[in-house]
Amino acid sequence: MKKNIMNKYSYWFTADEHFSHNNILKYCNRPFKSIESMNNAIINRHNAVVNDNDIVIHAGDFTFKEPEKYIERLKGKHIFIKGSHDKWIPEEGALKIWEKEIEGIYIVVCHYAMRTWARSHYNSWQLFGHSHGQLEGMGKQMDIGVDTHNFYPYSFDQIKKVMDKKEDNFNLVEKHEK
Repeated sequence: MKKNIMNKYSYWFTADEHFSHNNILKYCNRPFKSIESMNNAIINRHNAVVNDNDIVIHAGDFTFKEPEKYIERLKGKHIFIKGSHDKWIPEEGALKIWEKEIEGIYIVVCHYAMRTWARSHYNSWQLFGHSHGQLEGMGKQMDIGVDTHNFYPYSFDQIKKVMDKKEDNFNLVEKHEK
C-alpha cells in the first residue's frame, strides 16, 4: 500500500524583475551586459531555489508585456501583484495587496512600501518592491526586490531571519500599553 504523502511547499517572495525592460540595466546599474543575460540570470537563479510546488509572490514590476514568455520558464505557482510596469495585468480585478498568515506571522505584500498596513500594530510584516533597494524599511518592513538579493527570490525563512533582527513596528500595541 502506498503512503499518501502530502505535497510540501514553501513560500518565496520577489519583486522588480523587470523582464525585458532595456533601461533597467542603466537605471539600477544592474551588472549584466545585455537584457537577455539579465532575463536568463534571474530565471536561472529563481529556478535554482524554487521548486515546482512552491508558491511565489511577485510584488510587482514583473514585465511590461508577454508575461507567459517568462512564467513558463519559472518554477513554482505564481501570484502576481500589480506594479507600476505591469501593463499586462488588467486594472479591473488586479491584485494590489496580498495578505496571508504563515507560521503564525501575518504578512502584507504590496508593490509599494506603506507607512502602516494591516495588523502592523501587532507586528505584522510588510514586504514591498518598487524602490530597488533605495528605501530602508521601518520596523517589520522589507524590500524584497531582486536588486536587494543578488537577483534571487527570498524564501520565507530568509525573511524571517531578517525580521527577527529588526525593531518592532512603531505602532505595536504592546509597546504603547506598557
